[in-house]
Amino acid sequence: MCPEPRAARAFPPLWSALAAAVLAGCAVPPPAPLPPPAVPAAPPPPAVVAPPPAGPVVALPVQGGLPGGVRTEGSTTSHALLVYADRVRRMAPSELAQELTRLSETPEPQRQPGQELQLAIALAQTRVPADLARALGLTQRVLGNPREEARGLYPLAGMLAARYAEQRRVEDALDRQAQQLRDQQRRIDQLNERLEAMRALERSLTSRPAPANNGAQHRLPQQP
Repeated sequence: MCPEPRAARAFPPLWSALAAAVLAGCAVPPPAPLPPPAVPAAPPPPAVVAPPPAGPVVALPVQGGLPGGVRTEGSTTSHALLVYADRVRRMAPSELAQELTRLSETPEPQRQPGQELQLAIALAQTRVPADLARALGLTQRVLGNPREEARGLYPLAGMLAARYAEQRRVEDALDRQAQQLRDQQRRIDQLNERLEAMRALERSLTSRPAPANNGAQHRLPQQP
């Protein structure tokens, strides 16, 4: 509260008015300062999402025995068999025969599923129908094997079985087509032989000399 000035006692009229004005000014508090305008907060930066990798996700091999590896023994064996198939494809016929001899040395009851697929891959390269049928049977045997090492090779065995079955159908169709062509050629040859025989007969008939006259028609009639 503002104190009353002493001069107001000496000059009552004037100072009374001034005192009233001063008291009025002291009674009204000064206006509170306005708060600064709120500045809008900047939006957070958008989260960067990595694009999905192009193509199928390739499982990484187990490194250093760390947990979380997804490559199994079956996938490793499948990869080794694919590398082997590429090598067998480049073999000469003599090398392929030696490879088949080496693979056949293992008795059938002692062959592992991977060895059976290895033998099937080599047999399919001989281009012999009997060997292709045997290769198809080996892949189907792996597909019917319930053991753990065979189940890991099911995808590769199924792919090879489908390929060998399709190859066998194509080769059978080519064999039938070749047999039909041989039959048609044989019929054409028979027709050509008959036609040539008819032409030879015709030539023999045209080249035969005319029969000689007996001279009876040149005789003069006898006088009565």
